[in-house]
Amino acid sequence: MDSVFRDIRRKDRVLSCDAAWKLLERGEYGFLAMQGMNGYGYGIPLSYAMRDRSLYFHCAPSGFKLDSLDVCDRVSFCVVGRTEVMPARFTTAYESALAFGRIRRSLPEAERLEALRLLAAKYSPDYRETAEKYIAGSFGRTEVLRLDIEHVTGKGKRIETK
Repeated sequence: MDSVFRDIRRKDRVLSCDAAWKLLERGEYGFLAMQGMNGYGYGIPLSYAMRDRSLYFHCAPSGFKLDSLDVCDRVSFCVVGRTEVMPARFTTAYESALAFGRIRRSLPEAERLEALRLLAAKYSPDYRETAEKYIAGSFGRTEVLRLDIEHVTGKGKRIETK
């Protein structure tokens, strides 16, 4: 599958595959990019949770995003880690990871529940009991998406500070 993806041009900026996966694991949020059903690119920021080689998102059970995913389930998801603008040097130090794959919908109820618990554990780890109430109350009106990752790349620019 990797043959459909281009190599990063700047070899000096490539993060190892392991570093890219770690950035995906620790990221706070990312941008899901897809082909909008109107033919235009469509990218939106989303919170997410990761398990194994998949990312989970939650959303409303209808809308433009889901309509677009029904037309084309191939997406990318970008997470940006640490950044530091360096005005005097006209550059920015950064790290980013880009995951490519396919979105799956209509997941089994047990997997949807587990995904929502993963999200709650990531973003509200001290409120598990309250999270269970939120999950139970909104479960029937919440869609859960799973991005099955097929390819990951990472890129970064480290700058020595003096």
